[in-house]
Amino acid sequence: MGKEGVVFIPMFLNRFILLTFISCIFTQIPGAFSITRIHYGGGGDWYADPSSIPNLLTYVDRYTNITVNKMEQRAKIGEDLFHRSPYLYMTGHGNVKFTNDDAFTLRAHLLAGAFLHADDNYGMDKSFRREMEKVFPDKEWVELPPSHEIFKNHFTLTNGLPKVHEHDKKRPQALGLFEDNRLLVLYTVESDLGDGWEDEGVHHDSQDIRTAALQMGTNIIVYVLSQ
Repeated sequence: MGKEGVVFIPMFLNRFILLTFISCIFTQIPGAFSITRIHYGGGGDWYADPSSIPNLLTYVDRYTNITVNKMEQRAKIGEDLFHRSPYLYMTGHGNVKFTNDDAFTLRAHLLAGAFLHADDNYGMDKSFRREMEKVFPDKEWVELPPSHEIFKNHFTLTNGLPKVHEHDKKRPQALGLFEDNRLLVLYTVESDLGDGWEDEGVHHDSQDIRTAALQMGTNIIVYVLSQ
């Protein structure tokens, strides 16, 4: 509470509220590619990096022939929008929690043809791995090497997954869960692609780092659409 009863709202909340409002009033292009952010439980900041997805989709629109809806969509697991969303995304710094129903519903949706990209924003790794064991207890994470098609299908990323932020100073990893050679889930860890997609003034990353992150995000989308 400020002077004379004025309530001050943190800048990141202002942007979050604004993007939510814009996403509600702008008409989506029928049939265009879109990304749905999962609003998961557990208390983690599922809404982190609010400018990341619009920036990525703008980049995809500019550098590919894919028609996109530039505003992200948001849904909880099981909602109507969730079931209409073939491309899912989640990120955050904190705890992730799936109910048993969430795990069953997410598993069924992914096996039916949907895809999930999870990007550790730093702090979500332990809980995400734990919850994904509920979703796919019969699957093991497989690391995608730099030679994998996902790193060279549109833009060439010779070293594989870019390192955007230091985190624990470990090498970045792109981990996948597969069903009959189809990539169901891509988990990017020790990379922080979402921070690289954010507005330039948020994290003050170099242009080279931001470009690599946006190119990687574009490659993921191109790869998934071509599966």
